[in-house]
Amino acid sequence: MERGKPKMEVRGSGTRGNSADLRNHQRPPERYFSSIFHRNFPLQPPEQQSLPQQRQLQSTPGTRDPVAPHTETKTGDGKPVVAMADTWYRVKVYSLNEDQQWDDLGTGHVSSTYVKRLQGVSLLIRSDSHASLILESKINSNTPCQKQQETLIIWSEAENHGVALSFQDAEGCHKIWEEICHVQGKDPSIEITQDLLEESKEEQLHEVLETNNVFDLPNCELRKLEEISDFITSVLASPIRKERLALILENDNYIKNLLQLFHTCEDLGDTAGLHHLHVIIKGILFLNKTALFEIMFSAECIMDVVGCLEYDPTLAQPKRHREFLTQNARFKEVVPITNGELRQKIHQTYRIQYIYDILLPTPSIYEENFLSSLKSFIFVNKVEIVSMLQDDDNFLSEVFAQLKNVATDDDRRRELLLFFKEFCAFSQTLQPPNKDALFKTLTELGILPVLKIVMSMEDSQIKSAATDIFTYLVEYSPSMIREFIMEEAQESEDGNLFINLVIEQMICDTDPELGGAVHLMGLLHTLLDPENMHATSTKCERSEFLNFFYKHCMHNFIAPLFATTSEDICEKDSVVGSDKNNMRCLNNYQTAQLLSLILELLTFCVQHHTYYIKNYILSKDLLRRVLILMNSKHTFLILSALRFMRRMIGLKDELYNCYIIKGNLFEPVVKALLGNGTRYNMLNSAVIELFEYIRAENIKSLITHIVEKFYKTLESIEYVQTFKGLKIKYDQEKDRQDQIRKNLHSILYSKILLRGTSVVDTKEEKCFKGNSEEGEATMPPLEDDFQDHFKFMETKKTKENEDKVAPPKRSSSGGYKFPSSHSAAAANGTRSLQGSSTVGLMNHPDDEEKDKEDETSPRKRPHLSL
Repeated sequence: MERGKPKMEVRGSGTRGNSADLRNHQRPPERYFSSIFHRNFPLQPPEQQSLPQQRQLQSTPGTRDPVAPHTETKTGDGKPVVAMADTWYRVKVYSLNEDQQWDDLGTGHVSSTYVKRLQGVSLLIRSDSHASLILESKINSNTPCQKQQETLIIWSEAENHGVALSFQDAEGCHKIWEEICHVQGKDPSIEITQDLLEESKEEQLHEVLETNNVFDLPNCELRKLEEISDFITSVLASPIRKERLALILENDNYIKNLLQLFHTCEDLGDTAGLHHLHVIIKGILFLNKTALFEIMFSAECIMDVVGCLEYDPTLAQPKRHREFLTQNARFKEVVPITNGELRQKIHQTYRIQYIYDILLPTPSIYEENFLSSLKSFIFVNKVEIVSMLQDDDNFLSEVFAQLKNVATDDDRRRELLLFFKEFCAFSQTLQPPNKDALFKTLTELGILPVLKIVMSMEDSQIKSAATDIFTYLVEYSPSMIREFIMEEAQESEDGNLFINLVIEQMICDTDPELGGAVHLMGLLHTLLDPENMHATSTKCERSEFLNFFYKHCMHNFIAPLFATTSEDICEKDSVVGSDKNNMRCLNNYQTAQLLSLILELLTFCVQHHTYYIKNYILSKDLLRRVLILMNSKHTFLILSALRFMRRMIGLKDELYNCYIIKGNLFEPVVKALLGNGTRYNMLNSAVIELFEYIRAENIKSLITHIVEKFYKTLESIEYVQTFKGLKIKYDQEKDRQDQIRKNLHSILYSKILLRGTSVVDTKEEKCFKGNSEEGEATMPPLEDDFQDHFKFMETKKTKENEDKVAPPKRSSSGGYKFPSSHSAAAANGTRSLQGSSTVGLMNHPDDEEKDKEDETSPRKRPHLSL
């Protein structure tokens, strides 16, 4: 809209703001400002009528607001300077200032009328408290305007300036919007004429609307507890109101006064008041402000807070949490703590943790951040406690000295370990540098030798606490544990190693569900994982530790497997699993669980320790032992054994394949498949997947073994095409091998035949040379011009002198006759030529005479051979 003056004239209450281009600003939020309005302006207008009467007047077309002025000023020419409309609507005015913030200009009544001075229809807003104008703005056809959610109109007043009107009623907003659209020539059904404010300015306007709400916290009185409860509950839905309420509570003694009312209600037996206090205190906690926690969790207030939270309205009877915290939960100082601040911090942290875990409801996914500051408060407390204990030079040293002392009794040792377990739990909150320094200190004090001592004790609580502490150490630094284990092996004389003690604890777990064994198995998994092993220029942690483990520990780890699959159990199927109380019995549930855990780690080793585990499997015939477990009645154990074999085959290592074939180790698998019958279950799917993998990967050696050994047995399984596919692969490979064999025979035959012919030619050449030297034969003279006309002639074979090489003799045709033997070729597996051949060098008939003339210069005939 266009201003009648260079700058907006603001009369009455409010803040003047500079202009801003609304096209570069954010649109105010599309919210129901009418609902906010009722909260903002609960007081009646200056006139005697009540607010409902005003609304009735405003909702009646053509009815004049009794508060609004109704004047008409005329000039000398008879035209009105300002012609006031008959209908006024109550609004609140906001202006965007130079800091891009929304300022509240005040509350008043708006109407549209023609203003001669501005030469156009304008909006006039008069103040509620006095008759002065808050805003006077001409409606311009080029002004961008927008109506939002039926109760809000926004427009750009001038450059870098925006104005927003928040209406009490939708009808008034609609009427004013119709006037604006009529002047601008727009359809009133639209809600925007041009681009308006940016979204950030929308949010700012909404925040201003929220913060300008009437915010009166009820007085802290016994009769107003219900009002206070309702007020705090309503505030939790608005972040802005939560912030304002937190500020009020932080800067006042309101919380302490509430807690005083708690004692009054308890003394009076006011159950309703106690229920309201429960809601109030829980609401204050949900404000999620650390400053409020400092007040509520102080030594003088925290037990009263716990008391308020006891009276949950949803419970028939209150819980006695204060009694538990003061009488049952007793603080034990295993080593005297001289620092009073530290002692108080420990008490406070325990009670806050109790409130968080026990007294407050578990937040839903929509309330996850309601108590984020409370969790941070607990976190910071734990960090401070650990830091204080770490800074005490004598405290940790005294704890370790008593743990190492053999004279310390079990009760005292248990208390020390439980304390140290909690100390390690708190240490998880430290930042990495501080945690590194702490665990370095613990290592220097001898934490691992202490754990070795206590883990060998019979007390279950001591063992459990030691295991938890060991878990913290392994999670912090597996390399540190591996280094200690190998150094211990070098120094130990009795061979009683810490890691073997851990394995023993795992194997001997008495829990029916093997909870401790599962826990320790996870720790072994971490220690054996090559992913967290480091290699340096001086040493390779992987090779060193794995060599150590397979040499000193693996036999202890798989001892239950070997004991269960020993020869005396495997001799007769009827014996297997017959005694449920026997630890070596396959059908014992606890034994089966333990074996399944062992197989799980062995399967991991097959995947990640290829070289080390391969040697162990082949040398110990481990797979055969594992497949004996398929006789168990527990399907989970059978599947564990099958997974172990599947992982071996998945490596596609021909050494493993040859081992499986030689040992006929598919037989237990086929038996398990046939024994499962027609049941479609995990076992059936696992076995089919194993054979399907072999077929899909075309592992030729295993395909040949399976088809030749088991196809007749598996041929009847037709609900999958796996076994027919194996047979097809087998036939294709067989045909290919036959074709290769034929081609190879043909190639070898050709090569050997050529080799035999070459031997004959070599012997002939030697004969030529011999005759020439002895002078028994004379080569006919050959001229250079005619030497190309000589050729070889093959004669009929003869049976005379088959095995002798006779001197060549001159034939009547002028050639030489050579007997030859091919016994050598026959010995090499080729067809025997058996006979002699005469190779003649024939002169051209026309040159015979010339040859005789050239006898004085004979030339050797060139030797030609195939």
